[in-house]
Amino acid sequence: MYQYNIHLKSYNSFQTEASAKIFCEPTDIAQLKQCLLDFREEQKLIIGSGCNLFFTKDFDGLVIHPQIFGIREISDISDESDEVYLEVMASEDWDNLVEFCVDKGYSGLENLSYIPSTVGAAPVQNIGAYGAEVKDCIHEVIALDMKTLEVISFSNAECEFAYRDSIFKKQQDRYAIISVVFMLKRSYTYTPKYTDLNNELADVDSPTIRDVRDAVVRIRQRKLPDHKELPNCGSFFKNPYITREIAERIKLEYPDLPIYPIDGGLLKTSAAFLIDRAGYKGKQLGQIGTYPKQALIVVNYGSTDGNDIVYFKNEIQKAVFEKFAIELEPEVRIL
Repeated sequence: MYQYNIHLKSYNSFQTEASAKIFCEPTDIAQLKQCLLDFREEQKLIIGSGCNLFFTKDFDGLVIHPQIFGIREISDISDESDEVYLEVMASEDWDNLVEFCVDKGYSGLENLSYIPSTVGAAPVQNIGAYGAEVKDCIHEVIALDMKTLEVISFSNAECEFAYRDSIFKKQQDRYAIISVVFMLKRSYTYTPKYTDLNNELADVDSPTIRDVRDAVVRIRQRKLPDHKELPNCGSFFKNPYITREIAERIKLEYPDLPIYPIDGGLLKTSAAFLIDRAGYKGKQLGQIGTYPKQALIVVNYGSTDGNDIVYFKNEIQKAVFEKFAIELEPEVRIL
């Protein structure tokens, strides 16, 4: 059940080299609990697809890579109801779930197509794309408290979702997500939310969820690199929140600065725009660079040392701060 000194290069999509002192792949909750009991004093790390983290050094503890699968439609929901509830186990591939839902005619997740992730990782990061966030469809998250070994149900509100954030991200060493219950709809009406998606669907009358999924996949394939061919972790930085005063100052020089109003009087702007204008779109230092088609994507052209990525990250942050006085916060977890 346990393996020792396991190489982790294939378990992170940046493909940085590191090793785990202890490694296990529990296939059910009982095995997961046993792992935690057997190595109670060890530092612990739960990983899914590894598409939002990379390593800068060996992990001196227990790495848990759960293999807990299954999709179950909750049976006590009336067939006449528009709502449908699915409980999905944490190790299921995210995009396979979206495809499953689209095939069934269940709407809600289609804008989140083609995101490399596992289902268990989705609520941690509150993944989002094309005007949607996964929190909008989450009814409940079932997690194991790794300290007490108690299985806990979190309502949507108790998950404390925010932009690329949740209670599970704030307390990453505390909870191991077991499954997620999604509330989806049988009905669907396309609502324009995101310019790129609207443009892609401009010639489609009354887009279906299949039309939306296919459009999202086309856009992402066109704009973003496949991490299996060019190692990356997707969006590297969060889009920053700024004040209206900062936005107005920047717009004096860059009137095309994207701004999006949010709650609390703040604005959100585009990290990709700032990185581009700071001179880092398509720039490469050594074997690390930004993707020529999307400045928000940091790509690895051949390094196995995560510290090379950290150095490049620091250079981007420095350039953006010097030009705009805005601090970029990584979306990626650095270990």
